[in-house]
Amino acid sequence: KPWLLATVSARSMNPDSPAGQLKAEMEALGSLMLPTAKKHAVPGGEALAVDRNLFAAEMTALIEGHPNIEVVREEWGGELSGDEILIIATGPLTSEGLSGKIKAFAQAEHLHFFDAVAPTVEASSIDRSIAWEQSRYDKGDAAYVNCPFDKEQYEAFIDALLAAEQSVPHDFEKGKYFEGCMPIEEIASRGRDSLRFGNMKPVGLTDPRTGRRAYAVLQLRPENREKTLYSMVACQSRMKWGEQKRVLRMVPGLESAEFVRFGVIHQNLYLDSPRLIAADFQALRRPGLFFAGQITGVEGYVESGAVGILAGINAARLAAGKETTSPPRECAYGSLAAHVTNDHTEEFSPMNINWGLFPDPEPVIKDKGARRIAKLAAARAAFQEWLGSL
Repeated sequence: KPWLLATVSARSMNPDSPAGQLKAEMEALGSLMLPTAKKHAVPGGEALAVDRNLFAAEMTALIEGHPNIEVVREEWGGELSGDEILIIATGPLTSEGLSGKIKAFAQAEHLHFFDAVAPTVEASSIDRSIAWEQSRYDKGDAAYVNCPFDKEQYEAFIDALLAAEQSVPHDFEKGKYFEGCMPIEEIASRGRDSLRFGNMKPVGLTDPRTGRRAYAVLQLRPENREKTLYSMVACQSRMKWGEQKRVLRMVPGLESAEFVRFGVIHQNLYLDSPRLIAADFQALRRPGLFFAGQITGVEGYVESGAVGILAGINAARLAAGKETTSPPRECAYGSLAAHVTNDHTEEFSPMNINWGLFPDPEPVIKDKGARRIAKLAAARAAFQEWLGSL
């Protein structure tokens, strides 16, 4: 059934939050999902929570009864080649037949069936009096931010890591580890020094505070060109999210870290979108082929629905002989699109809407609250101007 939620929450309704701004933009573009969700809302604090059965039933009825929609309940048997206008909107448990077609189109290296995501923090929340920028052996640009441990800090971190409560994988996800996506706690369990001789080796790095090499170093890699977000290198994890926040804030320099995404390891199907999709969510190499939803590398029901609206608008424009449209960088839609099309990132991972995706105002505003207010004002102004041009 369309929009049958696995949980009842569809994220924050606070209009001044990233999710709230995205919802406002979706409604302005004619979303069916959000008015229906509000109609069947149940108490959920600030979050938009819904009665799953009522919500799914009405969404299904709206789609089945729409005069311009023909519902066919069978597996699509067409091909991705050709010149017809198509939107592919499929999820993590895509059938073998369709996933094979997507794999052939995307090429194997640009399609992921397993999602190993490291935690991501807002750049402004990193303590730069402790962490510093440097690439190992000073090769190339100073592309990494380095968080140094002394022996005592490292030992305490390992103790907390090994004792942290972990989430239980689904049956179909068990036994899926490979060396490239090993959970950080799994590596630590192999020996107390396994991280500092592996992911956290300090060689080639000099702590400017001491002029010496640290006992261990956790590196952060920029997630986007603007360097508003940094991911924790090789720190994918199965720790529960509350535990990740507690344990990872023990890393020197991240004591006040603002996490926009926690580490996950689960079965997923998503494209290496920066190499395959444009900001209008049309395939770079195949005009008329659009991708929407989770497969594009957005995370969450609201974000998946938002991308579906934009792909639908552009498919309709193309069918009418019009040019497709791309949202401005400053708005919530543009921030999601910038993540999906960000070819700066070497290891693309799914993400939901968050403050770190919105561009920082210029000149730089140091106060977090004032900075977010400025981001929101720029988003609203840019979206309204774009909306008027559609």
